[in-house]
Amino acid sequence: MEALDLSGVEPDAPLFDPAAFRLTDQEAELTDLARRIGKGRFADRAAGIDRDARFPTENYRDMHAAGLLGICVPEAEGGRGAGFRAYMLTAAEIGRYCGATALTWNMHVCSCLWTGPLSDDLEMGTEDRAVHRQRRSVHYRRILDDGAIYAQPFSEGGAAAAGVVPFATNAARVDGGWRINGKKIFASLSGHADFYGVLCGEVREGERPSRRDTMYIAVPATADGVRVVGDWDPLGMRGTVSRTLLLEDVFVPDDAQLMPRGVYYQAASRWPHMFMTLSPTYMGIAQAAYDFTVAYLRGEVPGLPPVKRRMYPTKQLGVAQMRLMLEQTKALWFQAITEAGPDPSKEQVLRAYMAQYTVMENANEICQLAIRTCGGQSMLKSLPLERLYRDSRCGSLMLPWTAEICLDRVGREALYEPGEKDDD
Repeated sequence: MEALDLSGVEPDAPLFDPAAFRLTDQEAELTDLARRIGKGRFADRAAGIDRDARFPTENYRDMHAAGLLGICVPEAEGGRGAGFRAYMLTAAEIGRYCGATALTWNMHVCSCLWTGPLSDDLEMGTEDRAVHRQRRSVHYRRILDDGAIYAQPFSEGGAAAAGVVPFATNAARVDGGWRINGKKIFASLSGHADFYGVLCGEVREGERPSRRDTMYIAVPATADGVRVVGDWDPLGMRGTVSRTLLLEDVFVPDDAQLMPRGVYYQAASRWPHMFMTLSPTYMGIAQAAYDFTVAYLRGEVPGLPPVKRRMYPTKQLGVAQMRLMLEQTKALWFQAITEAGPDPSKEQVLRAYMAQYTVMENANEICQLAIRTCGGQSMLKSLPLERLYRDSRCGSLMLPWTAEICLDRVGREALYEPGEKDDD
């Protein structure tokens, strides 16, 4: 595929200034690329994607051309070799221009992040690691060479996505591979992904299902028994196309495994920051709402009359409230993603929960302030605030770390050490 030419795009100011936040050269380069592709390609498409509730296929073609589909594929495999923080910062920049693209890109990137830099931090036997690297190379080549898109359906309508109970979707051992049965709801990219990275429990005769046996298997969208059903007409994040995925006696071969059995459980236990990867989208939305408000009050929104409204004290107060909340959110979130790694301390995990909660709630609060500050015209669908507000409201509902789950865990884990319980 021909390389994407973004040389003529003048990027917006960075969400996280490379000097102020001491970004690496790689992080500065990737976030600059994200701002260029977001402003030059994604921003003008976002309203149509939202209006029609259609998957941003053209954005994925551009990301493939820019090398962003393989952002977390190791450099030795031909990818960008980005680690957790580099990806999170890049995704936040993309979220400024199209929330649905950033949110679905998360589902795709996790197939590389989990199988790549994250898995490299975990314990595996020598033979298991060799087989894992051989298998993941197959998936990486599909992404890099063919632009293959990987989805990652979590939700089943219960507590499995939050790590409380085993997944009901199951994989049974058969000759040469696995037979998968189950259902995933709110399965983003449904009908548009080339492969579904399905989290499922292994079925073993005479044994109860266990979270420790969770498997992560790439199911081809074209496999017999794979169906996508239901409509998709939600409040926000309409371009994710998160319909219901049905898996009925779907056979996949052994080499379809994205992780060896049990490694996902180890990752969820030892690398909990892996569940923060939905949050960059909303960090970007918060920045976008602030950016629009400043441009609107300065009379600098393209397509609108150059009328200045910045001289009114009420407008100035609204902007001050937004900026204060935005900077507080950025500071906590940046600290949390910087601390991400295997075996974090209790305080680091608590900070991750609080950062997740803060981003998801404050993004919507900032959008509310933006609408109130800009006034009645901001409700029009011809301007982006109405869409940003709807998209931002969805963040607190996102498993596996919803706002309620984060609050529950912060309160409980702040008061109890591991293993502690109250006397009856």
